[in-house]
Amino acid sequence: MLNDLYQSLDPVAFSVGPFAVRWYGIAYVLGFACAALIIYRVARRWKVRVDEDALLTILVCVIVGARLGYVLFYGDGYYWEHPLGIFATTRGGMSFHGGLVGALVSGVAAAKLTHIPYLTLADLGCIAAPVGLFFGRCANFVNGELWGAPTDAAWGVVFGGAAGAMPRHPSQLYEAVLEGIVIFVVLYALSRRVPPRPRGTFFGIFLIMYGMFRFAIEFVREPDVQLGYLWGGWLTMGQVLSLPLLVVGVCVLVYAVRMKKPQTGLPEM
Repeated sequence: MLNDLYQSLDPVAFSVGPFAVRWYGIAYVLGFACAALIIYRVARRWKVRVDEDALLTILVCVIVGARLGYVLFYGDGYYWEHPLGIFATTRGGMSFHGGLVGALVSGVAAAKLTHIPYLTLADLGCIAAPVGLFFGRCANFVNGELWGAPTDAAWGVVFGGAAGAMPRHPSQLYEAVLEGIVIFVVLYALSRRVPPRPRGTFFGIFLIMYGMFRFAIEFVREPDVQLGYLWGGWLTMGQVLSLPLLVVGVCVLVYAVRMKKPQTGLPEM
């Protein structure tokens, strides 16, 4: 059933003359719009003021970081020889790990602009980020990219093209559910606690959950063709980049529990 559904999907949502609007672009717009609404909603509950300048700063840095992250981690030397290819987003896409670094770096500037503690901003961003991940992974599925390994499961999907005619794991949808829906439900439910949990709690939990889910899904996800499997033929770049997230997440969570710095006591709305 999934096979028939996928084969009927077009990466282009609609066209107006020569201008084509793709589902991937719509996913980015929806992801950022929904994330902004969630941040505002949680920030209001925590009595924290987050302005548009801070959100715009983080938005730009997430996009730039995601692209540069792909270039550095998955480019396999191509972009050193073809630097202009960095701007050709049709050749290779975005990297979550790069986007995360961009968000964390921009958070320093955003914290100074808003006078909000850095870890509070990180917590707000991590509660909203899974929504963007959900839309992004769904767009990956529509595009027929980042497919999974071959499978004989009943829900295997035939992606065609470079993926061949064999059924494969719809790993994009696995990630949409685990990295998107599950993480969001857990973090949003925790955010409703009064008083709010200590600064850094949500940041730590997000890194731990994402690292675990991404590492596990990589076992049924086909590695990037230009890299293949690393170190012994079973580890992927996604797993290599996810391991540090687990370590950092545990450290941040331990810090949050020990320091118990409140989210409140900040400028009110």
